[in-house]
Amino acid sequence: MRRSTGTRLVLSLSLCGVLTATVLASSQAAPPSGDGAAARSDAPANAPVGDFFSTVDIDPAATVGAPSVGDNVNHGDLWPNCWADDDHVYTAYGDGVGFGDVYSDIGVARITGTPGQLTGEQLATEVSQAWTPEHSRKPTGMACVDGDLYLAVQDLAFDFNDAPAATIARSTDKGQTWEWDTEAPMFGDGVFTTVMFLDYGKDYANAPDDYVYAYGLDHNWRDSFNDRVPDPVDLYLGRVPKDAVTDRGAWEFVSGTDDSGEPTWSADIADRSPVLHDDRHIYQDVFGEGRVENTTVLSQGGVVYNEGLDRYLYTSWTEYTFEFYESPTPWGPWERFDSRDFGGYPWPTTKHGGYGVTIPSKYISEDGRSMWIQSNVCPCGGGFPPGEHWAYTYSLRQMHVEPRVETEPENAADPAHNLATEPGTTGVERAIHFGGPSVYNDGELTASQDDWNDERKTESWWGYTWPREYTVDRVVYTTGEMFGDGGWFTDAPRVEVRQDGVWTDAGAVTVEPPYPGDASAGPNRSYTLTFPETAGDGVRVIGAPGGDRTFTSIAELEVYYGG
Repeated sequence: MRRSTGTRLVLSLSLCGVLTATVLASSQAAPPSGDGAAARSDAPANAPVGDFFSTVDIDPAATVGAPSVGDNVNHGDLWPNCWADDDHVYTAYGDGVGFGDVYSDIGVARITGTPGQLTGEQLATEVSQAWTPEHSRKPTGMACVDGDLYLAVQDLAFDFNDAPAATIARSTDKGQTWEWDTEAPMFGDGVFTTVMFLDYGKDYANAPDDYVYAYGLDHNWRDSFNDRVPDPVDLYLGRVPKDAVTDRGAWEFVSGTDDSGEPTWSADIADRSPVLHDDRHIYQDVFGEGRVENTTVLSQGGVVYNEGLDRYLYTSWTEYTFEFYESPTPWGPWERFDSRDFGGYPWPTTKHGGYGVTIPSKYISEDGRSMWIQSNVCPCGGGFPPGEHWAYTYSLRQMHVEPRVETEPENAADPAHNLATEPGTTGVERAIHFGGPSVYNDGELTASQDDWNDERKTESWWGYTWPREYTVDRVVYTTGEMFGDGGWFTDAPRVEVRQDGVWTDAGAVTVEPPYPGDASAGPNRSYTLTFPETAGDGVRVIGAPGGDRTFTSIAELEVYYGG
Protein backbone atom coordinates (compact mmCIF):
# COMPACT_ATOMS: atom_id res chain seq x y z
CA MET A 1 0.00 0.00 0.00
CA ARG A 2 1.41 3.38 -0.97
CA ARG A 3 1.64 6.06 1.67
CA SER A 4 -0.04 9.26 0.55
CA THR A 5 2.19 12.29 0.13
CA GLY A 6 -0.75 14.63 -0.06
CA THR A 7 -2.94 16.06 2.66
CA ARG A 8 -3.22 13.76 5.67
CA LEU A 9 -6.37 13.06 7.61
CA VAL A 10 -5.45 14.20 11.13
CA LEU A 11 -8.08 13.38 13.73
CA SER A 12 -8.29 15.04 17.12
CA LEU A 13 -9.93 11.97 18.61
CA SER A 14 -8.39 9.30 20.78
CA LEU A 15 -9.12 5.59 20.78
CA CYS A 16 -11.73 6.15 23.44
CA GLY A 17 -13.43 9.40 22.68
CA VAL A 18 -11.26 12.43 23.42
CA LEU A 19 -13.72 14.50 21.39
CA THR A 20 -16.45 13.46 23.82
CA ALA A 21 -14.08 14.24 26.66
CA THR A 22 -13.58 17.77 25.36
CA VAL A 23 -17.32 18.35 25.47
CA LEU A 24 -17.93 16.80 28.88
CA ALA A 25 -14.78 17.55 30.84
CA SER A 26 -15.97 20.88 32.17
CA SER A 27 -18.96 19.23 33.83
CA GLN A 28 -17.07 16.41 35.56
CA ALA A 29 -17.24 16.10 39.30
CA ALA A 30 -13.80 15.88 40.88
CA PRO A 31 -13.04 12.37 42.13
CA PRO A 32 -13.13 11.84 45.89
CA SER A 33 -9.82 12.40 47.64
CA GLY A 34 -8.40 10.66 50.67
CA ASP A 35 -5.19 10.94 52.63
CA GLY A 36 -5.12 7.46 54.11
CA ALA A 37 -4.33 5.63 50.88
CA ALA A 38 -1.53 7.64 49.33
CA ALA A 39 0.87 5.52 47.28
CA ARG A 40 4.23 4.74 48.83
CA SER A 41 7.20 6.83 47.73
CA ASP A 42 9.69 3.94 47.76
CA ALA A 43 8.67 2.67 44.32
CA PRO A 44 11.15 0.35 42.61
CA ALA A 45 13.02 1.19 39.44
CA ASN A 46 11.29 0.85 36.09
CA ALA A 47 10.85 -2.72 34.91
CA PRO A 48 13.96 -3.55 32.86
CA VAL A 49 14.03 -5.14 29.42
CA GLY A 50 14.40 -8.89 29.89
CA ASP A 51 15.71 -11.77 27.78
CA PHE A 52 13.30 -14.60 28.62
CA PHE A 53 11.99 -14.72 25.02
CA SER A 54 14.13 -14.89 21.90
CA THR A 55 11.34 -14.08 19.42
CA VAL A 56 7.88 -12.54 19.73
CA ASP A 57 5.64 -12.63 16.66
CA ILE A 58 2.28 -10.83 16.79
CA ASP A 59 -0.32 -10.50 14.06
CA PRO A 60 -0.59 -6.85 12.99
CA ALA A 61 -4.40 -6.87 13.27
CA ALA A 62 -7.38 -8.79 14.62
CA THR A 63 -8.18 -11.77 12.44
CA VAL A 64 -11.04 -13.54 14.25
CA GLY A 65 -13.77 -12.60 16.70
CA ALA A 66 -17.16 -13.45 18.13
CA PRO A 67 -19.09 -13.71 15.97
CA SER A 68 -16.50 -12.16 13.65
CA VAL A 69 -14.38 -9.09 13.14
CA GLY A 70 -15.62 -6.70 10.53
CA ASP A 71 -19.36 -7.38 10.87
CA ASN A 72 -19.76 -3.64 11.62
CA VAL A 73 -21.95 -4.18 14.70
CA ASN A 74 -21.53 -2.09 17.85
CA HIS A 75 -20.81 -5.13 20.06
CA GLY A 76 -18.76 -3.26 22.69
CA ASP A 77 -15.25 -3.10 24.10
CA LEU A 78 -12.94 -4.15 26.99
CA TRP A 79 -14.05 -7.82 27.32
CA PRO A 80 -12.17 -8.97 30.48
CA ASN A 81 -12.70 -12.72 30.54
CA CYS A 82 -12.25 -16.03 32.35
CA TRP A 83 -12.48 -19.74 31.55
CA ALA A 84 -15.16 -21.57 33.53
CA ASP A 85 -15.64 -25.17 34.62
CA ASP A 86 -18.22 -25.71 31.84
CA ASP A 87 -15.44 -25.02 29.27
CA HIS A 88 -16.97 -21.70 28.13
CA VAL A 89 -15.33 -18.29 28.31
CA TYR A 90 -17.32 -15.70 30.26
CA THR A 91 -16.68 -12.05 29.54
CA ALA A 92 -18.03 -8.55 30.04
CA TYR A 93 -18.18 -5.59 27.68
CA GLY A 94 -18.67 -1.86 27.89
CA ASP A 95 -20.67 0.58 25.75
CA GLY A 96 -22.32 -1.70 23.22
CA VAL A 97 -25.11 -4.15 22.45
CA GLY A 98 -23.01 -7.23 23.17
CA PHE A 99 -24.66 -10.13 21.38
CA GLY A 100 -28.14 -8.68 21.77
CA ASP A 101 -29.72 -5.56 20.31
CA VAL A 102 -30.02 -3.18 23.30
CA TYR A 103 -27.19 -0.78 24.14
CA SER A 104 -25.81 -0.75 27.69
CA ASP A 105 -22.79 0.73 29.44
CA ILE A 106 -22.01 -2.80 30.67
CA GLY A 107 -23.06 -6.33 29.82
CA VAL A 108 -22.06 -9.95 30.38
CA ALA A 109 -21.75 -12.61 27.70
CA ARG A 110 -20.68 -16.20 27.13
CA ILE A 111 -18.22 -17.14 24.36
CA THR A 112 -18.33 -20.67 22.97
CA GLY A 113 -15.82 -22.40 20.72
CA THR A 114 -12.24 -21.71 19.71
CA PRO A 115 -10.70 -18.93 17.59
CA GLY A 116 -12.13 -19.08 14.10
CA GLN A 117 -15.30 -20.80 15.33
CA LEU A 118 -16.49 -18.51 18.12
CA THR A 119 -20.09 -17.65 18.97
CA GLY A 120 -21.38 -15.22 21.57
CA GLU A 121 -24.48 -15.33 23.75
CA GLN A 122 -25.95 -12.41 25.66
CA LEU A 123 -26.46 -12.98 29.42
CA ALA A 124 -27.08 -9.87 31.55
CA THR A 125 -26.76 -6.10 31.90
CA GLU A 126 -27.97 -5.75 35.51
CA VAL A 127 -24.61 -5.94 37.23
CA SER A 128 -23.11 -3.54 39.78
CA GLN A 129 -23.88 0.19 39.86
CA ALA A 130 -22.28 3.59 39.31
CA TRP A 131 -21.38 5.23 42.63
CA THR A 132 -20.24 8.61 41.32
CA PRO A 133 -22.24 11.24 39.38
CA GLU A 134 -21.31 11.56 35.70
CA HIS A 135 -19.51 8.22 35.73
CA SER A 136 -20.64 4.93 34.18
CA ARG A 137 -20.03 1.25 34.87
CA LYS A 138 -17.08 -0.39 33.14
CA PRO A 139 -15.80 -3.98 33.53
CA THR A 140 -12.11 -4.32 34.38
CA GLY A 141 -11.53 -7.92 35.48
CA MET A 142 -13.23 -11.31 35.63
CA ALA A 143 -12.51 -14.57 37.48
CA CYS A 144 -14.06 -18.04 37.22
CA VAL A 145 -13.57 -19.78 40.58
CA ASP A 146 -15.13 -23.02 41.84
CA GLY A 147 -18.05 -22.72 39.43
CA ASP A 148 -18.87 -19.09 40.27
CA LEU A 149 -18.11 -15.89 38.36
CA TYR A 150 -16.67 -12.66 39.78
CA LEU A 151 -16.71 -9.38 37.88
CA ALA A 152 -14.81 -6.23 38.87
CA VAL A 153 -16.65 -3.06 37.82
CA GLN A 154 -15.30 0.48 38.13
CA ASP A 155 -16.83 3.93 37.97
CA LEU A 156 -15.27 5.52 34.88
CA ALA A 157 -15.80 9.20 34.11
CA PHE A 158 -17.75 10.05 30.98
CA ASP A 159 -14.52 11.46 29.52
CA PHE A 160 -12.54 8.35 30.60
CA ASN A 161 -10.07 10.38 32.69
CA ASP A 162 -10.67 9.21 36.26
CA ALA A 163 -11.91 6.09 38.05
CA PRO A 164 -12.73 6.90 41.69
CA ALA A 165 -14.51 3.70 42.78
CA ALA A 166 -14.84 -0.01 42.07
CA THR A 167 -16.67 -3.04 43.39
CA ILE A 168 -16.89 -6.78 42.69
CA ALA A 169 -20.10 -8.63 41.82
CA ARG A 170 -20.71 -12.38 42.07
CA SER A 171 -22.81 -14.75 39.96
CA THR A 172 -23.65 -18.30 41.04
CA ASP A 173 -25.68 -19.10 37.90
CA LYS A 174 -23.07 -18.55 35.19
CA GLY A 175 -23.73 -14.87 34.60
CA GLN A 176 -27.52 -14.80 34.44
CA THR A 177 -27.92 -12.84 37.69
CA TRP A 178 -25.49 -10.92 39.90
CA GLU A 179 -25.24 -9.80 43.52
CA TRP A 180 -23.05 -7.15 45.13
CA ASP A 181 -22.98 -4.86 48.16
CA THR A 182 -25.33 -2.01 47.22
CA GLU A 183 -24.35 0.14 50.21
CA ALA A 184 -20.82 1.17 49.23
CA PRO A 185 -18.08 0.31 46.72
CA MET A 186 -15.35 -2.07 47.82
CA PHE A 187 -12.58 0.31 46.69
CA GLY A 188 -12.72 4.10 46.75
CA ASP A 189 -10.67 7.29 46.75
CA GLY A 190 -9.23 6.27 43.37
CA VAL A 191 -7.17 3.53 45.04
CA PHE A 192 -6.99 0.04 43.46
CA THR A 193 -10.01 0.96 41.34
CA THR A 194 -8.92 -0.75 38.12
CA VAL A 195 -9.10 -4.36 39.34
CA MET A 196 -7.72 -7.09 37.06
CA PHE A 197 -8.02 -10.68 38.30
CA LEU A 198 -5.07 -12.96 37.66
CA ASP A 199 -6.23 -15.58 35.13
CA TYR A 200 -5.24 -18.99 36.53
CA GLY A 201 -6.83 -21.08 33.79
CA LYS A 202 -9.97 -23.19 33.74
CA ASP A 203 -12.00 -22.62 36.91
CA TYR A 204 -8.85 -21.19 38.56
CA ALA A 205 -7.34 -24.69 38.56
CA ASN A 206 -3.72 -23.52 38.25
CA ALA A 207 -3.81 -21.41 41.41
CA PRO A 208 -1.08 -22.53 43.85
CA ASP A 209 -3.24 -22.03 46.95
CA ASP A 210 -6.75 -21.13 48.12
CA TYR A 211 -6.51 -17.44 47.26
CA VAL A 212 -7.84 -15.41 44.35
CA TYR A 213 -5.28 -12.85 43.16
CA ALA A 214 -5.99 -9.49 41.55
CA TYR A 215 -3.89 -6.59 40.31
CA GLY A 216 -4.92 -2.98 40.66
CA LEU A 217 -4.11 0.45 39.24
CA ASP A 218 -4.80 3.69 41.08
CA HIS A 219 -6.69 6.76 39.82
CA ASN A 220 -7.51 5.72 36.26
CA TRP A 221 -7.63 2.80 33.83
CA ARG A 222 -4.94 4.41 31.65
CA ASP A 223 -3.10 7.70 31.30
CA SER A 224 -5.42 10.55 32.33
CA PHE A 225 -5.31 12.64 29.17
CA ASN A 226 -6.32 15.87 30.92
CA ASP A 227 -4.24 15.10 34.06
CA ARG A 228 -7.22 15.48 36.37
CA VAL A 229 -5.76 12.62 38.41
CA PRO A 230 -2.22 11.17 38.54
CA ASP A 231 -1.38 8.78 35.73
CA PRO A 232 -0.98 5.12 36.77
CA VAL A 233 2.69 4.13 36.91
CA ASP A 234 2.46 1.38 39.54
CA LEU A 235 0.82 -2.05 39.45
CA TYR A 236 -0.32 -3.41 42.83
CA LEU A 237 -1.24 -6.95 43.85
CA GLY A 238 -3.94 -8.11 46.25
CA ARG A 239 -5.31 -11.49 47.30
CA VAL A 240 -8.39 -12.80 49.06
CA PRO A 241 -9.56 -16.28 50.15
CA LYS A 242 -11.59 -17.99 47.42
CA ASP A 243 -14.70 -18.09 49.61
CA ALA A 244 -14.58 -14.36 50.46
CA VAL A 245 -13.88 -12.52 47.19
CA THR A 246 -16.62 -9.91 47.72
CA ASP A 247 -15.68 -9.33 51.38
CA ARG A 248 -13.49 -6.23 51.37
CA GLY A 249 -12.29 -6.96 54.90
CA ALA A 250 -10.75 -10.26 53.81
CA TRP A 251 -8.39 -8.68 51.28
CA GLU A 252 -4.68 -8.11 51.80
CA PHE A 253 -2.06 -6.48 49.62
CA VAL A 254 1.62 -6.91 48.85
CA SER A 255 3.47 -4.47 51.11
CA GLY A 256 7.04 -5.37 50.18
CA THR A 257 9.37 -8.36 50.21
CA ASP A 258 11.34 -10.06 52.96
CA ASP A 259 15.05 -10.93 52.94
CA SER A 260 14.38 -14.08 50.90
CA GLY A 261 12.43 -12.18 48.23
CA GLU A 262 9.05 -13.52 49.31
CA PRO A 263 6.19 -11.01 49.45
CA THR A 264 4.90 -9.55 52.69
CA TRP A 265 1.17 -8.88 52.97
CA SER A 266 -0.91 -6.29 54.79
CA ALA A 267 -4.65 -5.91 55.29
CA ASP A 268 -4.15 -2.12 55.25
CA ILE A 269 -4.31 -0.91 51.64
CA ALA A 270 -2.26 2.15 52.64
CA ASP A 271 0.69 -0.22 53.16
CA ARG A 272 0.58 -1.48 49.58
CA SER A 273 3.80 -1.48 47.57
CA PRO A 274 3.95 -1.83 43.78
CA VAL A 275 5.03 -5.13 42.29
CA LEU A 276 5.74 -3.40 38.96
CA HIS A 277 6.75 0.21 38.36
CA ASP A 278 7.07 1.84 34.94
CA ASP A 279 6.90 5.62 34.64
CA ARG A 280 8.08 5.83 31.04
CA HIS A 281 6.29 8.39 28.88
CA ILE A 282 6.13 7.60 25.17
CA TYR A 283 5.10 9.57 22.09
CA GLN A 284 6.32 12.72 23.80
CA ASP A 285 6.19 14.75 20.58
CA VAL A 286 3.61 14.06 17.86
CA PHE A 287 2.88 15.90 14.64
CA GLY A 288 -0.90 15.55 14.48
CA GLU A 289 -2.76 18.47 16.04
CA GLY A 290 -4.91 17.39 18.98
CA ARG A 291 -3.42 13.91 19.22
CA VAL A 292 -2.65 12.32 22.57
CA GLU A 293 1.03 12.61 23.50
CA ASN A 294 3.43 12.04 26.40
CA THR A 295 1.40 9.08 27.64
CA THR A 296 2.27 6.57 30.37
CA VAL A 297 2.36 2.83 29.64
CA LEU A 298 0.47 0.99 32.42
CA SER A 299 -3.21 0.47 31.62
CA GLN A 300 -6.17 -1.84 32.10
CA GLY A 301 -5.21 -5.09 30.42
CA GLY A 302 -4.79 -8.49 31.99
CA VAL A 303 -2.40 -10.85 33.75
CA VAL A 304 -2.47 -14.54 32.82
CA TYR A 305 -0.51 -17.50 34.11
CA ASN A 306 0.96 -19.36 31.13
CA GLU A 307 1.25 -22.92 32.44
CA GLY A 308 3.25 -24.22 29.48
CA LEU A 309 5.99 -21.64 30.06
CA ASP A 310 5.48 -21.38 33.85
CA ARG A 311 5.37 -17.60 33.39
CA TYR A 312 3.07 -14.71 34.28
CA LEU A 313 2.30 -12.31 31.43
CA TYR A 314 0.91 -8.79 31.87
CA THR A 315 -0.51 -7.22 28.72
CA SER A 316 -0.84 -3.43 28.76
CA TRP A 317 -1.31 -0.77 26.09
CA THR A 318 -1.11 2.91 25.24
CA GLU A 319 -2.87 5.01 22.64
CA TYR A 320 -0.41 3.74 20.03
CA THR A 321 1.31 0.60 21.39
CA PHE A 322 0.95 -2.77 23.09
CA GLU A 323 3.24 -3.20 26.13
CA PHE A 324 4.20 -6.68 27.39
CA TYR A 325 5.77 -7.82 30.69
CA GLU A 326 6.68 -11.23 32.12
CA SER A 327 7.57 -12.59 35.54
CA PRO A 328 8.34 -15.95 37.21
CA THR A 329 5.92 -15.17 40.09
CA PRO A 330 2.78 -13.05 40.55
CA TRP A 331 4.80 -10.46 42.52
CA GLY A 332 7.82 -10.26 40.24
CA PRO A 333 10.44 -9.45 39.33
CA TRP A 334 8.65 -8.15 36.23
CA GLU A 335 10.57 -7.45 33.01
CA ARG A 336 9.49 -5.97 29.69
CA PHE A 337 9.63 -8.37 26.77
CA ASP A 338 8.02 -6.48 23.90
CA SER A 339 6.57 -3.14 22.84
CA ARG A 340 4.55 -3.18 19.62
CA ASP A 341 4.14 0.23 17.95
CA PHE A 342 1.12 0.66 15.65
CA GLY A 343 1.67 4.36 15.01
CA GLY A 344 -0.79 7.18 14.52
CA TYR A 345 -4.25 6.58 13.17
CA PRO A 346 -6.49 6.29 11.24
CA TRP A 347 -5.38 2.66 11.02
CA PRO A 348 -6.18 0.28 8.18
CA THR A 349 -7.96 -2.93 9.11
CA THR A 350 -4.76 -4.79 8.19
CA LYS A 351 -2.78 -3.09 11.00
CA HIS A 352 -4.09 -1.63 14.23
CA GLY A 353 -3.48 -1.46 17.95
CA GLY A 354 -6.20 -1.34 20.56
CA TYR A 355 -7.02 -1.25 24.26
CA GLY A 356 -8.23 -3.58 27.04
CA VAL A 357 -5.50 -6.03 26.00
CA THR A 358 -5.81 -9.55 27.48
CA ILE A 359 -4.68 -13.11 26.72
CA PRO A 360 -7.57 -15.54 27.40
CA SER A 361 -6.12 -18.63 29.08
CA LYS A 362 -8.41 -21.03 27.19
CA TYR A 363 -6.66 -20.32 23.90
CA ILE A 364 -3.06 -20.83 25.11
CA SER A 365 -1.40 -23.85 23.51
CA GLU A 366 -0.21 -26.71 25.71
CA ASP A 367 3.44 -25.69 25.29
CA GLY A 368 2.57 -22.04 26.01
CA ARG A 369 4.14 -20.73 22.82
CA SER A 370 0.95 -19.84 20.91
CA MET A 371 -1.64 -17.45 22.33
CA TRP A 372 -4.44 -15.16 21.21
CA ILE A 373 -4.55 -11.49 22.17
CA GLN A 374 -7.91 -9.80 22.71
CA SER A 375 -8.11 -6.02 22.16
CA ASN A 376 -10.52 -3.43 20.80
CA VAL A 377 -10.61 -0.26 18.74
CA CYS A 378 -13.40 2.25 19.27
CA PRO A 379 -14.92 3.75 16.09
CA CYS A 380 -15.52 6.92 18.11
CA GLY A 381 -11.78 7.43 18.39
CA GLY A 382 -10.48 7.60 14.84
CA GLY A 383 -8.87 4.18 14.85
CA PHE A 384 -10.73 3.39 11.63
CA PRO A 385 -12.79 5.48 9.24
CA PRO A 386 -15.87 6.92 11.01
CA GLY A 387 -18.55 4.32 11.69
CA GLU A 388 -16.26 1.33 11.13
CA HIS A 389 -16.61 -1.24 13.95
CA TRP A 390 -13.96 -3.66 12.67
CA ALA A 391 -12.50 -4.54 16.08
CA TYR A 392 -15.20 -3.12 18.37
CA THR A 393 -16.08 -6.63 19.51
CA TYR A 394 -14.46 -9.64 21.17
CA SER A 395 -11.62 -9.65 18.64
CA LEU A 396 -8.47 -11.75 18.59
CA ARG A 397 -5.06 -11.82 16.94
CA GLN A 398 -2.41 -14.51 17.32
CA MET A 399 0.90 -14.25 19.15
CA HIS A 400 3.73 -16.78 19.02
CA VAL A 401 6.76 -16.67 21.32
CA GLU A 402 9.94 -18.69 21.65
CA PRO A 403 11.75 -18.79 25.00
CA ARG A 404 15.42 -17.98 24.75
CA VAL A 405 17.82 -20.92 25.03
CA GLU A 406 21.61 -20.87 25.05
CA THR A 407 22.98 -21.90 21.65
CA GLU A 408 26.23 -21.71 19.73
CA PRO A 409 26.27 -20.58 16.10
CA GLU A 410 26.63 -23.51 13.71
CA ASN A 411 26.20 -21.81 10.33
CA ALA A 412 29.18 -22.22 8.03
CA ALA A 413 30.41 -19.37 5.88
CA ASP A 414 28.20 -19.08 2.81
CA PRO A 415 28.11 -15.66 1.12
CA ALA A 416 25.00 -16.65 -0.87
CA HIS A 417 22.81 -17.94 2.00
CA ASN A 418 20.39 -15.28 3.27
CA LEU A 419 19.88 -15.88 7.01
CA ALA A 420 16.70 -13.78 6.90
CA THR A 421 15.02 -16.85 5.38
CA GLU A 422 15.93 -19.19 8.25
CA PRO A 423 13.02 -20.87 10.10
CA GLY A 424 11.76 -18.78 13.01
CA THR A 425 13.05 -15.47 11.64
CA THR A 426 10.95 -12.68 13.16
CA GLY A 427 10.98 -9.07 12.00
CA VAL A 428 11.68 -6.25 14.47
CA GLU A 429 11.21 -2.58 13.70
CA ARG A 430 10.52 0.79 15.32
CA ALA A 431 7.02 0.88 13.86
CA ILE A 432 5.08 -0.47 10.90
CA HIS A 433 2.97 1.89 8.81
CA PHE A 434 1.03 -0.68 6.80
CA GLY A 435 0.47 -4.36 7.58
CA GLY A 436 3.20 -6.65 8.88
CA PRO A 437 7.00 -6.91 8.47
CA SER A 438 6.98 -9.78 5.97
CA VAL A 439 7.49 -7.32 3.12
CA TYR A 440 11.19 -6.98 3.91
CA ASN A 441 12.23 -10.65 3.82
CA ASP A 442 10.13 -11.86 0.91
CA GLY A 443 12.79 -11.38 -1.77
CA GLU A 444 10.83 -8.60 -3.50
CA LEU A 445 13.16 -5.62 -3.96
CA THR A 446 10.54 -3.30 -5.48
CA ALA A 447 8.11 -3.36 -2.54
CA SER A 448 8.05 -0.73 0.21
CA GLN A 449 7.32 -0.47 3.92
CA ASP A 450 7.97 2.53 6.16
CA ASP A 451 7.84 3.44 9.85
CA TRP A 452 5.90 6.70 9.66
CA ASN A 453 3.97 6.85 12.94
CA ASP A 454 3.12 10.55 13.38
CA GLU A 455 5.83 10.86 16.04
CA ARG A 456 8.93 13.05 15.96
CA LYS A 457 11.33 10.21 16.74
CA THR A 458 15.10 10.07 17.01
CA GLU A 459 15.75 6.45 15.98
CA SER A 460 14.48 4.00 13.39
CA TRP A 461 15.48 0.37 12.92
CA TRP A 462 14.75 -2.65 10.76
CA GLY A 463 15.95 -6.12 11.61
CA TYR A 464 15.33 -9.69 12.72
CA THR A 465 15.49 -11.90 15.79
CA TRP A 466 16.04 -15.66 15.71
CA PRO A 467 15.38 -18.56 18.12
CA ARG A 468 19.09 -19.44 17.93
CA GLU A 469 22.43 -17.71 17.35
CA TYR A 470 24.06 -17.17 13.96
CA THR A 471 27.41 -15.82 12.86
CA VAL A 472 27.00 -12.73 10.66
CA ASP A 473 29.25 -10.19 8.94
CA ARG A 474 27.13 -8.50 6.26
CA VAL A 475 23.65 -7.12 5.68
CA VAL A 476 22.13 -5.74 2.52
CA TYR A 477 19.61 -2.97 3.13
CA THR A 478 17.33 -2.09 0.21
CA THR A 479 15.44 1.17 0.60
CA GLY A 480 11.72 1.57 0.02
CA GLU A 481 9.99 4.62 -1.40
CA MET A 482 11.28 8.15 -0.83
CA PHE A 483 8.72 10.81 0.10
CA GLY A 484 8.83 14.56 0.34
CA ASP A 485 8.83 14.39 4.13
CA GLY A 486 10.89 11.27 4.86
CA GLY A 487 11.92 7.74 3.96
CA TRP A 488 15.69 7.85 4.58
CA PHE A 489 18.29 7.77 7.36
CA THR A 490 20.15 11.05 8.02
CA ASP A 491 23.47 9.18 7.88
CA ALA A 492 24.67 5.70 7.01
CA PRO A 493 22.82 3.34 9.37
CA ARG A 494 24.74 1.46 12.02
CA VAL A 495 24.49 -2.30 12.55
CA GLU A 496 23.64 -3.82 15.92
CA VAL A 497 23.64 -7.49 16.94
CA ARG A 498 21.64 -8.85 19.88
CA GLN A 499 23.80 -10.73 22.37
CA ASP A 500 22.47 -12.05 25.70
CA GLY A 501 19.32 -10.03 25.16
CA VAL A 502 21.17 -6.73 24.61
CA TRP A 503 21.52 -4.89 21.30
CA THR A 504 25.26 -4.29 20.83
CA ASP A 505 27.14 -2.27 18.23
CA ALA A 506 28.60 -4.59 15.59
CA GLY A 507 31.70 -2.44 15.12
CA ALA A 508 33.04 -0.42 12.22
CA VAL A 509 30.73 -0.64 9.20
CA THR A 510 31.71 -0.23 5.56
CA VAL A 511 28.83 0.82 3.30
CA GLU A 512 28.86 0.25 -0.46
CA PRO A 513 27.86 2.27 -2.32
CA PRO A 514 28.26 5.17 0.13
CA TYR A 515 24.96 6.08 1.77
CA PRO A 516 24.17 9.81 1.21
CA GLY A 517 21.95 10.46 4.26
CA ASP A 518 19.16 12.25 2.39
CA ALA A 519 16.44 11.61 -0.18
CA SER A 520 19.06 10.92 -2.83
CA ALA A 521 19.50 7.52 -1.15
CA GLY A 522 16.83 6.72 -3.70
CA PRO A 523 13.92 4.27 -3.82
CA ASN A 524 14.56 0.51 -3.98
CA ARG A 525 18.32 0.92 -3.96
CA SER A 526 20.54 -1.66 -2.23
CA TYR A 527 23.38 -0.81 0.18
CA THR A 528 25.77 -3.47 1.48
CA LEU A 529 26.91 -2.98 5.08
CA THR A 530 29.97 -5.06 6.00
CA PHE A 531 31.24 -5.35 9.58
CA PRO A 532 33.57 -7.57 11.67
CA GLU A 533 32.45 -11.18 12.11
CA THR A 534 30.24 -11.54 15.17
CA ALA A 535 27.48 -13.77 16.54
CA GLY A 536 24.06 -13.16 18.03
CA ASP A 537 20.38 -14.08 17.90
CA GLY A 538 19.32 -10.83 16.24
CA VAL A 539 20.59 -8.17 13.85
CA ARG A 540 19.29 -4.76 12.80
CA VAL A 541 20.20 -1.59 10.94
CA ILE A 542 19.56 1.50 13.06
CA GLY A 543 19.97 5.26 12.80
CA ALA A 544 18.30 8.65 12.89
CA PRO A 545 15.30 8.95 10.55
CA GLY A 546 15.22 11.79 8.06
CA GLY A 547 12.71 14.23 6.63
CA ASP A 548 10.27 16.62 8.24
CA ARG A 549 8.24 13.65 9.52
CA THR A 550 11.23 11.57 10.71
CA PHE A 551 10.72 8.14 9.18
CA THR A 552 12.60 5.60 7.07
CA SER A 553 11.55 3.06 4.46
CA ILE A 554 12.60 -0.43 3.46
CA ALA A 555 12.04 -2.94 0.67
CA GLU A 556 14.30 -5.76 1.85
CA LEU A 557 16.89 -6.64 4.50
CA GLU A 558 19.21 -9.56 3.76
CA VAL A 559 21.67 -11.05 6.26
CA TYR A 560 24.79 -13.06 5.41
CA TYR A 561 27.92 -14.67 6.79
CA GLY A 562 30.62 -14.71 4.14
CA GLY A 563 33.58 -15.59 6.35
